[in-house]
Amino acid sequence: MPETRKQKYDDAALRRLTPEDLDALEIGAGILGTGGGGNPYQGKLLVLEAMKAGYEMKVLATDAIEPDALCMSIGGIGAPVVGVERIREGREGLRCLRAMEELIRTPIDAIVCEEIGGANSMNPLVTAALGGLPILDCDGMGRAFPEMQMTTFSIYGHSSTPSVMCDLHGNAVIFSHAVSEVWHERMARACVVAQGGGAMLATAPMQAHYVHQYGIPKSFTKAIALGEAVIRARRAQEDPIAAVCALEGGRRVFNGKITDLKRHLRGGFVIGDMELAGFDDCNGQTANVAIQNEFLVFRRDGVIEVCVPDLIVLLDVDTGYPITTEMLRYGQRVAVVAIPCHELLRSARALDVVGPAAFGYPEITYSPLPAPGQKAA
Repeated sequence: MPETRKQKYDDAALRRLTPEDLDALEIGAGILGTGGGGNPYQGKLLVLEAMKAGYEMKVLATDAIEPDALCMSIGGIGAPVVGVERIREGREGLRCLRAMEELIRTPIDAIVCEEIGGANSMNPLVTAALGGLPILDCDGMGRAFPEMQMTTFSIYGHSSTPSVMCDLHGNAVIFSHAVSEVWHERMARACVVAQGGGAMLATAPMQAHYVHQYGIPKSFTKAIALGEAVIRARRAQEDPIAAVCALEGGRRVFNGKITDLKRHLRGGFVIGDMELAGFDDCNGQTANVAIQNEFLVFRRDGVIEVCVPDLIVLLDVDTGYPITTEMLRYGQRVAVVAIPCHELLRSARALDVVGPAAFGYPEITYSPLPAPGQKAA
């Protein structure tokens, strides 16, 4: 294995996470996950076990590391529902890291989170800690998306191959080259189905200056702040959903009870839709949410109000805690919250990859939610 390079960065730029930070991150990552990314609670358990073993979770500002530092993005791939019954072994990410270093014959300097949503906020922390590396305070989505070409890194020109996929059995698969990011996704998706529906995948390393330019900034800081806002509101017996909306410039668009739920596995994805019957100020109204791992489209009485890439979030109406797709149940009372996505996801180039048409809705024209501080048109 290549010798480790010692990257220079100011130790003051490091945030060493505490168990309390993880509690907040679990909530915040669940919110930003828009239903996907895997269950963050299970991911948190893996991080806590690593902490108990003496490992530190170190989050580093993207501008605090040398521009030419080599950064490897990593995340889980597969259907979120699989993770409920098939727990990760915990060292899949470390095997990806070591296999990548062997492949490129160069040491990695920092880990990057592929997507901040759900358990994919936690899994890269374990990889970084076990590898003795910091994780940068950013990610490639600012939320969760179901396919790998949907990262800002890929959208703005980075090639994900060569990449390495490792499962809990100890298998390691190398994708040396793909003619496009979509082909990489197709091949990796077929492979993960053969591996049981869940694995970790590390993509080709990037230099830190590219990550700083095209990563969604301060993702861990944002997720922890969201979780802390929910925790504070609950302790003060205030409305946690209002706290989330205030922090992210979001709005509560529906209060409803789940009256029907269709959800099945297809091609390594969770596909389905959910029906809601309104209550309180939404009494007499109905709503529908389309699902592909994440919540994609929100309709009220048949009319589309919110769609990707903006965030559609389901929160427990009483606690404000996020509900992931695998935890949806008939009869749950939920609040639907809409949150504007980062501007990097709103360019024409990005909408070709993460807009409604990319998910099979060519008839839907994306109408962006107002950014924080802006008024609706």
